[in-house]
Amino acid sequence: METKPKTAALLNARPPYGHVIASDKWRNSSLIQSLNGGGVKILFENELGVADFHLPNKSYILYVSECDIIAGNTYKRKLVRYRNDGGSFQQLVLVENTRLCEQYFSAVQKFVVFDLGLTLLPVSGQTEASQLIAQIVHGDGRENPFRRKTSSRLSDPLVLALVQQVPGVGRVKALALLQHFTSIQQLCNAAPTELEPIVGRAVAQQIHNFFHKPSGAGT
Repeated sequence: METKPKTAALLNARPPYGHVIASDKWRNSSLIQSLNGGGVKILFENELGVADFHLPNKSYILYVSECDIIAGNTYKRKLVRYRNDGGSFQQLVLVENTRLCEQYFSAVQKFVVFDLGLTLLPVSGQTEASQLIAQIVHGDGRENPFRRKTSSRLSDPLVLALVQQVPGVGRVKALALLQHFTSIQQLCNAAPTELEPIVGRAVAQQIHNFFHKPSGAGT
């Protein structure tokens, strides 16, 4: 009878400033060791639900490793559960982009950002992930792009950076797209003929192909 209220409370737990609540499965990881070295205090819990970490600025983090990606589509089901369990918290997805899994990264990126509407942050591994988490924790949310739940807006710096990863799109073209499309959904649904006046025929076709190829491709 007491399990449900306890679990519900943990799923919405917000750690104090300078702390991170981490799923117990991360206890002996290099990520946790790096966080401790960065001055972040860790509270371990084995009932966090799908999320791997809770941050003090009302953010969750789910970590998708190269092993998760290479193993197949199981990570997609986990991401869907994560999205559905978010509540009022900002949901971040840290995805390893390594040499072993880089061929799958664009498909993962499309699924996380465009299919689920979550914020994706690529990392090279657990060390970079710990640095990013420490930065968010010590920033306490002030002037922190992760605090705003605007992951679908092209004006969000994170989304702007993501758009630049589309083949053929650099910062200049991404900013030009920003002037014409107010959301990821509009950009995703744009026909090549709508994109061509902004970025040219070849890049317009690349953008269209990026958004419309099957999200499961390569997995």
